[in-house]
Amino acid sequence: MKALSNGISTIEKYISIVLMFSMAVIVTLAVAFRYVFNSPLSWAGEVSIFLLIWVSFIGGSLGLKYRSQAAVSIIIEYLPPKVKKVVLVIGHIFMLVFLLLILYYSYQWILSPSVAFQKSTSLLLPMWIPYLAVPLGLTFASIHLIANLLEVIREDVA
Repeated sequence: MKALSNGISTIEKYISIVLMFSMAVIVTLAVAFRYVFNSPLSWAGEVSIFLLIWVSFIGGSLGLKYRSQAAVSIIIEYLPPKVKKVVLVIGHIFMLVFLLLILYYSYQWILSPSVAFQKSTSLLLPMWIPYLAVPLGLTFASIHLIANLLEVIREDVA
């Protein structure tokens, strides 16, 4: 599971780099076209929002991979090692249950007929493409979380 998580995170990093670079270029072009050439790009705002959504979900997944999410850990730091391990396992299980629940509903949402026929405003892009960021990011996050959970379970209690 760790190898799968590492492989996915490598892909996520490259995708994030491409998406962030694309978003920076598009926003820069949008500003230049609007204020320098007086000819705004009608599609730039929509594309940059879609790219931001994708980066957010992929970045959230990477945050879980590297355990860099926000957490209040002062109580856990003072617990005995065995209790700390139990609390961490329970916390991971709660997060995993939450992710799987949201993941289930996000796949139902993506596969619903209302999303299948919906198009974006300016590009007329099928909306399932931008919306796919939710279930894909949550799937990756679930894989990373399972890998982290297995790592916590395997750690020796000192």
